[in-house]
Amino acid sequence: MSMQSGIPIDVAVRDAYLARLGWSDVPPPTVDTLIALHRAHVERVPYDTIWIALGERRGIDLLESTRILTNGTGVGGYCYHLNGGLSLLLEWLGFEVHRHLGGVQSNPSPANPEPAAGASGNHLAVTVTGLGGGVGVADAWMVDAGLGDALHEPIPLVEGTIEQGPFRFHLRPSQAEPGAWRFDHDPKGSFIGSDYRPGPVEEHEFHERHEFLSTSPDSGFVRVPMVQRRDAGGVDSLRGKLLLRVAATPDDGRELASEAEWRAALADIFGIRLDHVDPANATAVWQRICTDHEAFLQSRSTT
Repeated sequence: MSMQSGIPIDVAVRDAYLARLGWSDVPPPTVDTLIALHRAHVERVPYDTIWIALGERRGIDLLESTRILTNGTGVGGYCYHLNGGLSLLLEWLGFEVHRHLGGVQSNPSPANPEPAAGASGNHLAVTVTGLGGGVGVADAWMVDAGLGDALHEPIPLVEGTIEQGPFRFHLRPSQAEPGAWRFDHDPKGSFIGSDYRPGPVEEHEFHERHEFLSTSPDSGFVRVPMVQRRDAGGVDSLRGKLLLRVAATPDDGRELASEAEWRAALADIFGIRLDHVDPANATAVWQRICTDHEAFLQSRSTT
């Protein structure tokens, strides 16, 4: 997963990927294309851990990720799949793509009151270079379709504040990773921020963290199924059975009352259809969500 992967173009997969993002033709590798593809990706391909709850096992190979995201079921994935797939697509389109070891820090919790900054490997970070030359056009860009409720568009690697919809981000030099960048999320977001190491990374460096995040009972992704979908006005989020819209207008969210309502939200808001899933398996996931939610409410009432 260094600068260019060397993976030959799979024309069928490339075209299916572009079609999912709304393209019928192969676009040129320009800044405008990069911005438009990023917007379309976070709007149409959800940040999704439902597959973990359903018991699916996935690798994080770049080509496998592109095939997962183009299998016709509307599924997404988490950062290794989303950024892996998008980065390979960009590479196939002629962009200069760089993949990096990244780290995302969750919001403080009783179990982790002071999350440590740095590139822990729980995130695949991507940058694109070689697009400079025009007035006001940066040469390097942060591309990240795998942060869930963060970027709607890629951002130039220039220190400063960025506003996108209801969110205000800040980009600055990383204090934890010398020579790299630090992305600070908006306080309304679901995590504090992220760092990445400036050099290239190999796929095997993510394997241990991917195994933990997708299988360990201690992983938040295993404990609570969730989906997020970003658009220009904000983000839709489904965590367990709580459906929430974070936008300029405050929204307290609502609890989904039935499996039918849950499946409808997945399909209508996030584009995820469970037609390919054993109905008994989907029902078991919903029942587990309800049980865990009731346990959470009970624990909160006794503290």
